[in-house]
Amino acid sequence: MPPVEIKPNIHWIGVNDRTTDLFEGLWPITQEGVSYNAYLINDEKKAIVDLAKALKTDEFFDQLDHVIDISQLDYVIVNHMEPDHSGILRTLLRIAPQVTILGTEKTRDMLDSFYGIREGVRVVQDGETLSLGQHELTFVYTPFVHWPETMMTYESSEQILFSCDAFGSYGALRGAIFDDDCTSQAFYTQQALRYYVNIVSVFSKPVLKAIEKLADVPVSIIAPSHGLIWRKSPERIIELYKKWAEYANEPGEIGITMLYGSMYGNTEKMMNAVAHGISQEGVPLDIFDVTHTHVSYMMPALWTQRGIVVGAPTYEGSLFPPMAEVLNMAKYKRIRNKSVARFGSYGWSGGAQRHFENLIEPLQWNLTDSFEFVGSPSDAELEQGEKFGAEFARLIKESP
Repeated sequence: MPPVEIKPNIHWIGVNDRTTDLFEGLWPITQEGVSYNAYLINDEKKAIVDLAKALKTDEFFDQLDHVIDISQLDYVIVNHMEPDHSGILRTLLRIAPQVTILGTEKTRDMLDSFYGIREGVRVVQDGETLSLGQHELTFVYTPFVHWPETMMTYESSEQILFSCDAFGSYGALRGAIFDDDCTSQAFYTQQALRYYVNIVSVFSKPVLKAIEKLADVPVSIIAPSHGLIWRKSPERIIELYKKWAEYANEPGEIGITMLYGSMYGNTEKMMNAVAHGISQEGVPLDIFDVTHTHVSYMMPALWTQRGIVVGAPTYEGSLFPPMAEVLNMAKYKRIRNKSVARFGSYGWSGGAQRHFENLIEPLQWNLTDSFEFVGSPSDAELEQGEKFGAEFARLIKESP
């Protein structure tokens, strides 16, 4: 994609990445891709806000060359030090040693730790302004959204908030960079939620603090480091982020996430019966097979819905290992305050239930019901499973 002028003399010069399989080496983006959004303000003084991952160095410099010669560049603003934002820095400084890098005090320390960069770095303070000529920038500290050094940059004449990882999403850009030009906005909204839960959710309290801090700042455009630029409805992505952040301390929406795993199909038979019971009560239901689906795709439903049903067999006296891995990630990402029920098969002895209860204790999940059966479920047990699902769905509908 060529550079795009967002406002006069303010350009998107980002790049798409459709070759990386795992974002942060952990979260799958093989199908979705991701964009690394960078921005050039072409004024008397010329500044880039954010960069890109090192593997996109050549493409990034091609983008920049379409607008200015790199020898004209005065500043690089490092809102965030994660290498998908800063990986190009060392190469850039070899080509343009005149550049001054702007960032927080913690950014200065990380520049040394990550890249051995000690010269040409200037620390900017929270609320400090910088005039580029016709454009004035204000630096806004937003620590732990989602690293301790993170800040945002605000351009006042056009009211553009360069928001770094906040308000961003997975998903390579499909020709359109603005929300009002995009015909796949639902895709990016879904990927923004997955990005939030995968990357930012642990830091929901700092997210809410940042939103409150910026509440009185007039924002016409939100330009994040990944995903769509929100120029028609910037308030929409802010409202979504606020809602998602508040789920850190709330049960979530009326809905049930069904997680199941089955070794020989017995627990899967019961899963279908339980799902049928839930559906009869009209409660929204998402179903994930933990052996075939990466936890990245389960987490948005776990984060936003108040009910969880776990269907997993006993494996060597403990919970089916792929299910235990999912629950451990839920613990790591602090998915708390949910209502949960469990069912599962066992062969010669139990043990999964005890292991399951130990796993969910630190999650502060309310275990409402559970049952186990030996081998393949009988017709009577399948009928019990339907009732089990219906009763849990009613509980979720009636819970405050």
